Amino acid sequence: MKVTADDVVRTARSWLGTPYHHQGRLKGVGVDCAGLLVGVAQELGLSDFDVMGYTMRPDGESLRRHCDMQMKSITREELAAGDVLLFTFDAHPGHLGILSTPEHLIHAYLPRRKVVEHGMDAWWWAQAAGFYRFPGVH
Repeated sequence: MKVTADDVVRTARSWLGTPYHHQGRLKGVGVDCAGLLVGVAQELGLSDFDVMGYTMRPDGESLRRHCDMQMKSITREELAAGDVLLFTFDAHPGHLGILSTPEHLIHAYLPRRKVVEHGMDAWWWAQAAGFYRFPGVH
């Protein structure tokens, strides 16, 4: 099956409203930012990779290594809807989201206590530290 960026966005949007739950992996029940990516990739048959046992403040370099191993690193100029952003908070990579449009993000966001979609303002762009594409997305 050919998976498109539209498929990634549509699948990610199907998780909107799912409550935030650290290390959660169940749509509608509970998920964190990594779990959202894992769930979307698994639903689309892109990957069965998962990692558990991380803390609320994951080792940022470990998170970056997992992203580098499991997805294709791209430049900001290549970034498009359906791609993944790695965010740095407090100088450490520690959060993931899926771009739904060139200016909107879907992610499991602890302060909002659920999966949300919102605009990417200057603050969010300043936190973006890595850009990735799911393998097999055309």
